[in-house]
Amino acid sequence: MQEKFAVIEDPRQQGYVKHKLCDILTMVMCAVICGLDELGTVVTYIRNRAAFFNENFGIPSVPSKATFSRVLRMIDGEKVAKIMVNIMKEQLGEQGEVLAVDGKAVRGTGKDGDPNTNLQIITAYLTESGVVLGQEKIHEKTNEIPVFQEMLDDLNVKGKTVTADAMHCQKETCRKIIEREGDYLFGLKGNQGTLHDDVALFFENTPPGFEIETFATLEKNGGRLECRRCRKLTQLDWLEQKSQWPGLKTVFAIDRRVTTKKGTSEETGYYISSSDFSAKKLMEIAREHWKVESMHWMLDVVFSEDFSAFSSEETHITLNSFRKYALALHRAYLASAPKKCAVKTNMLNCLLDDSLLLRVIASG
Repeated sequence: MQEKFAVIEDPRQQGYVKHKLCDILTMVMCAVICGLDELGTVVTYIRNRAAFFNENFGIPSVPSKATFSRVLRMIDGEKVAKIMVNIMKEQLGEQGEVLAVDGKAVRGTGKDGDPNTNLQIITAYLTESGVVLGQEKIHEKTNEIPVFQEMLDDLNVKGKTVTADAMHCQKETCRKIIEREGDYLFGLKGNQGTLHDDVALFFENTPPGFEIETFATLEKNGGRLECRRCRKLTQLDWLEQKSQWPGLKTVFAIDRRVTTKKGTSEETGYYISSSDFSAKKLMEIAREHWKVESMHWMLDVVFSEDFSAFSSEETHITLNSFRKYALALHRAYLASAPKKCAVKTNMLNCLLDDSLLLRVIASG
């Protein structure tokens, strides 16, 4: 890792540099793996572990809080993020069937009263392992759609099914995924012309002779009863727009009925896919997408990312990539750990036990 950090351009005047950039990043990264999210607590932890960093990483001394703050503001956060993505891929692998893509705004980073100026980062996330295969900052004057399409030029989607919310159900996005030997599974809403309405209308008024494959699940959790049913259709001659969507093979609907003490609610979502998986498999993949949303939720719950007080966008991007790496490491470690615990608990254990921190860093 220190070798990889060493290639990041150090913007400081080299004649006055006392602490190596790679050392500073290594120390901050370890603090983040221990679950720390504020600069003050990060620096306090590092100072109390000066001997640990010297012995295990060859770091001779600890810089001041001002130095940490200044360096994190000055470095190119996007370059740090790309290096962290490469470290994740090399250390934890790129195996997995489902690649979920989702954007997240870091609330509190924008101008007062204008949420559209918040820093936004789009992430391509392997749901099986928690490895991030790519992430990009979304600039203020654009949106997720073109940024994701550009990401696809570098993403390894071969043999994977790419999921995303309905915003990314775009013909160009589908074309790029198919060209790179992947598959897609996208939800439908009203942003694809009449496609959503045409699919919904056909499912609700299916003519005789069309074979619809179904699969259903029933889950009980306390006083909550949830029934899901997937209806899959591969006969698409009726769909006039079929030829416009590269690789399109399947349309399907997922009906969801939830019963609680307060009553029963029902909803139906419609999807398209380039794969011909069974109705059971399609429903499983559609449900896998929540894991990238869960990861974003963890960034807020474990690290309080939305309430982070850093003023520099570069700092936010750097720490965001460290946090994702930390979550992936803990997930890999806990998968084979003899005693199971929550990720946040394992982070606290790393804070208290240097040997455990080293084992978590070496996991994968």
